[in-house]
Amino acid sequence: MPGEFELIARYFARPVTRARLGVGDDCALFGSTPGHEWAITTDMLIAGRHFFPSDGPGTIGHKAMAVNLSDLAAMGATPRYALLAIALPSDDEKFLRGFAGGFFGLAQKYGVEVIGGDTTRGGLLTLSVTALGEVPEGQALRRDGARVGDDVWVSGTLGDAALALAHHQGGLQLTTEEAVACFPRLYVPTPRIELGIALRGIATACIDVSDGFAADLGHVLECSGVGAQVTFEALPLSAAAAAHVEEPAARDCVLAGGDDYELVFTAPPDRRLQIDKIAESLGLRLSRVGSIVAGSDLAVLRAGEPMILARTGFDHFGSASAGPGGG
Repeated sequence: MPGEFELIARYFARPVTRARLGVGDDCALFGSTPGHEWAITTDMLIAGRHFFPSDGPGTIGHKAMAVNLSDLAAMGATPRYALLAIALPSDDEKFLRGFAGGFFGLAQKYGVEVIGGDTTRGGLLTLSVTALGEVPEGQALRRDGARVGDDVWVSGTLGDAALALAHHQGGLQLTTEEAVACFPRLYVPTPRIELGIALRGIATACIDVSDGFAADLGHVLECSGVGAQVTFEALPLSAAAAAHVEEPAARDCVLAGGDDYELVFTAPPDRRLQIDKIAESLGLRLSRVGSIVAGSDLAVLRAGEPMILARTGFDHFGSASAGPGGG
């Protein structure tokens, strides 16, 4: 079996063209684009908490990169670099080949250079990725810019990853066709990089849905000092979610399920036409689901009546955090 440095060279060292120095030294070296600032994010994924130990290594690698790129997308940043720290229970070369394939496959798609990190042996598979992106100065999408009167928008569809997890855990039953549609959303999510970049100068606030729609929109409301009113019927649903929407478990997946990695953003009403054009150009569903109001609360209305939410999202330290999820 390879030693630590041979393992790094074999599976994680890649040539770089943008960075000045990548994997192989004490530190990486890279410059910055004039007129831009760095957006930097770190996410940790732990077996049994964020993914099942039995998951395919390629999907684990993909997701480790995707959840960090999703954070960059929420800031409107262009991905540039990533660092990977990994604790391995064993030096399983089959796992490492698969993991590296998924991790670097998504990195290559978005032009990300992996420039460093660390490896160690540990009792539980643990992954920590730091991703860096660039955004023009003053154009980063933030959580604190929502204003009363803004529209609330959501990309893609909500709840599919949580539906897949609920099906896996026996919380609800999907048909084979529904499961085939939902499970890729859980295992190989798509970071909305192109959308985040397109929303620069248009969105007033933005966040990615990692812990649950209600919880993550709530973070925007708290940072912006506002409230929101959302119409449940306006929330974008896949065919699978729509088929089960009368089941309380499915409604919970839509409102509070994690791992969607869609973007929730706010924008003034006079930006609607521009947003519709972005949706058309990207071939991506963008749905207007509510509005920002005075106050501090989130009200979700169904058939005009306020819904009582049993929970708003995934909490790593709360009672609602059982099972993998919540990147």
